[in-house]
Amino acid sequence: MSEHATSTDVLVIGGGMAGLAGALALRENGANVTLVERAPEFGEVGAGLQMAPNASRVLRRWGLLEKALEIGVQPKHLVFRDAVTGEELTRQSLGGEFEERYGAPYVVIHRSDLHRVLLEGCEAAGVKLVNDVMVESVETVNGRGVAHTAAGVDYEADVVIGADGLKSTLRPLVANDEPVPSAYVAYRGTVPITENTPKADLEDVIVYLGPDCHLVQYPLRKGELLNTVAVFKSASFERGEEQYGGVDELEAAYKDCVPAVQEALKNLATGIRWPMYDRDPIENWVAGRMVLMGDAAHPMLQYLAQGACQALEDAAVLQDATNGTVFTQGGVNPEAWDGAIKEFNTIRAGRTARVQRTARVWGESWHVSGLARTLRNLLFKSRKDNDLQYNDWLYGQYGDGVPAVREARASLTDRISA
Repeated sequence: MSEHATSTDVLVIGGGMAGLAGALALRENGANVTLVERAPEFGEVGAGLQMAPNASRVLRRWGLLEKALEIGVQPKHLVFRDAVTGEELTRQSLGGEFEERYGAPYVVIHRSDLHRVLLEGCEAAGVKLVNDVMVESVETVNGRGVAHTAAGVDYEADVVIGADGLKSTLRPLVANDEPVPSAYVAYRGTVPITENTPKADLEDVIVYLGPDCHLVQYPLRKGELLNTVAVFKSASFERGEEQYGGVDELEAAYKDCVPAVQEALKNLATGIRWPMYDRDPIENWVAGRMVLMGDAAHPMLQYLAQGACQALEDAAVLQDATNGTVFTQGGVNPEAWDGAIKEFNTIRAGRTARVQRTARVWGESWHVSGLARTLRNLLFKSRKDNDLQYNDWLYGQYGDGVPAVREARASLTDRISA
């Protein structure tokens, strides 16, 4: 053990959305929490993200939803269109009945803005935040997690939360797998909304579905910015090239799309593209006193817009699984961590596996051609606005955390009684 060892109740590895959310959740329970991040400063790259009610409910429980609403946008509709014909396929109103049913708003927000809201929440709550820390390995010694760093400083904690993303250093402790390339890549861009910006659709999330491609647009920062994401099947990525020197693939992918889609390509930043990966679901996220969460545990494709949302759900369920077990009115019970993180793992693994698998299928349905496209369009057009039967499993009460924990504990009690 290093003579410079740092001890804490909870050590969180990774300062992205999942790490900050997990740190805040456990700090809310009263834990002493240290979060270490490998980068020299905290920040988030990317453009916009969609925050569905299952995530905005979690922000509200921490008193952070109003801050997100101050900088985000509440779109009026989610609209799907055929990218080749421009025909509207289906739409979902996001206020009124939708918001009442799910008990929270649908919000679109810049990734950096949501990250800042969570970071400021951690700072205000008293989470110890440390940059420039590269964790190389974690082991369990005498019932505590020990994180070994490249600088030779060991961090000790009752539990270690591994929230170090898609290419997690800690995931090999529980799974011998690699990220799965999807063959699709994304270009993103945000541009100011000006008087010359076409005014149509500036209050909605618009998704154009095309053969082997799709494009998403929505406003950000109180309508000051327009966010555009173009995703398409890439021959160069299938060959193993994460980056590509030109834009010919991008232009070719959308050559048959309506002018509105081709015009939107001008909003993209083409200096870097984002290859799309996920991983196959795994049942076990726990190794001794280390547990994964967020993309380290369940990276998913973006088609359900649930990556950050599921990370927030993780944090809510972890908060509830430890409240009353690890953290009680009598103080902290470190011995209860083993049961708490296993409960968290049990509750979350099935849920996130369903989201991961559904995201893959949903993406396939977006990108079909020929007869499959015709049938897809007919199916979408048969759906009426506010037909929420397909949304309930994703946006329903599960995201509150508390019902999920209560249901899991009741089920366990029933099995024991039987």
